[in-house]
Amino acid sequence: MGILRKYCLKIILITNLSKSVRASSFNKRKIFNDPVYGFISIDSELTFDVIEHPYFQRLRRIKQLGLTHLVYPGALHTRFHHSMGAMYLMNQVIVALRLKGLEINDEEAQAASLAILLHDVGHGPFSHALENSILEGIHHEAVSRIYMQRLNENFNALLHTAISIFDNSYSRKFFHQLVSSQLDVDRMDYLRRDSFYTGVSEGIINTDRIIKMLTVIDDKIAVEEKGIYSIEKYIVARRLMYWQVYLHKTVIAAESMLIRILSRAKYLVRNGEHIFATPALFFFLQNPVTQKNLEDDPVLLEQFSLLDDFDIFTAIKVWADHKDPILGPLCSRLVNRQLFRIEMQDVPFDQTYLESIRKKIMMSYHLSEEDVDFFMIEDSTANYAYHPLSDKINILYKSGEMVDLAYVSDQLNIAVLHKNVVKYFLCYPKNI
Repeated sequence: MGILRKYCLKIILITNLSKSVRASSFNKRKIFNDPVYGFISIDSELTFDVIEHPYFQRLRRIKQLGLTHLVYPGALHTRFHHSMGAMYLMNQVIVALRLKGLEINDEEAQAASLAILLHDVGHGPFSHALENSILEGIHHEAVSRIYMQRLNENFNALLHTAISIFDNSYSRKFFHQLVSSQLDVDRMDYLRRDSFYTGVSEGIINTDRIIKMLTVIDDKIAVEEKGIYSIEKYIVARRLMYWQVYLHKTVIAAESMLIRILSRAKYLVRNGEHIFATPALFFFLQNPVTQKNLEDDPVLLEQFSLLDDFDIFTAIKVWADHKDPILGPLCSRLVNRQLFRIEMQDVPFDQTYLESIRKKIMMSYHLSEEDVDFFMIEDSTANYAYHPLSDKINILYKSGEMVDLAYVSDQLNIAVLHKNVVKYFLCYPKNI
C-alpha cells in the first residue's frame, strides 16, 4: 500500500509540474480522425491540455459498452471515443445557435465544450456494468464532478464555468440541457456511435438535421416545428437501442456474472485471503470507499485513476484457475464466453419455479444457501423511451407556441412513450 501511495503522489506532482510549465502559445492545430464524424478539430489550448491529461486519457482504456462486445463483436469503442464525439456535437450546436442570432461568448462556448467533454470522466472499468461494484453507492456523475474540480485546480480555475454548466448552477440553463436532458448531445452521440460500432442500424439518427433544428426560447432548448420527424426518429431509435443493445438479454447475463465475480473477490479479500490483483484493484477490493473519501483524499482519486478494463480482465483471467469453488468457475465461464442461460419475462417469476432452480444449483455445485446467489441471479431492468414528466422536448411552432413532443407527434403514442417498461430476468448455468 505504501508503494502505491508514493506512486500516486508522484503522479500528482508530475501533473501539477507539467501544467505549470506548459507552453503559453497553442501554435499547432490539433485534429482527431473520428470514424463517425470525420475530422474533429481542437482549436483551444485548454481543451487540448485537458484531453492530454492522464484523467482523460484513461478513458481510452474503458469500453463504452461494457461486455456488449460478447454479443456485438464490433462494440469495442471506448469512453474516449464517445467523449470526443459529444464534444464535437456540442461545438456544432454552438455554431448553429450563433447563426440563429443567439449570443454565446467564447468563454461560454469553451465551457460548454469542456462540460460535455468531461461528463463521463468519472466512469470506472467497463462503464455502467460495474457502476456500483468498485465504488459502492457512488454514481459516476459524482466522480466526474470530483475529477472536474481537481482539473480546475490544476488549470488555475479555468474550468469554473464548465463545472457550473455541468452542475446546472450556471445562469443560462439551456447549456446544461445540452449536457444532460432528454435531448442532449450525450445521447445524440452514443446513439449514433453505438449504432455504428454494433452494426445495429435501428439506432442511426440524423444528428446534423437535429442540431440545425435546435433553438433557444426563454432559456430552454426547443426544436423547430419542421424538425419534429427527426426527433420522432430519435425517440424510436433510443427505444430500440435499449432493448436490442444496452439491455440485450445476453449482455445482461454477462454483466450480471461480472458483478458477481467482483462481489466474490471482495468477499475473499475482506476475509483475509490474498488473491492476485494489480495494486490499485486490490486496494478497492480490500477497502470500501465513500464519495466523501474521494473528495477529501487526493490520493484515492489517483488510485481510482489507475483502474481500467485491463486491471479487471487480467485479474479475471488469473482467477479462472483459483481454487475457490465460486470465483474460479465464474471467471472461467466469463473468459471462455460460457455464459449463464437467461430467461426474461414481463411479470415476476413464480416462487415455486425459483425454488426448484435454486435447489438444482445447490445440489449440482454443492453450495450453501448463502452462496447459491452467485450462480442464480434474479433481478429486473427497466426503461422508458420518453418521460414527459421530467424535462420535456419542446416543439416550437411558427406562431411562437411551444408544445411538448408527446402531444404533437402523430407517430408516437404518449401512453407508450412514458410507460416504464419493466423486464424480469433470471440467470443460471445452462447445465441446470
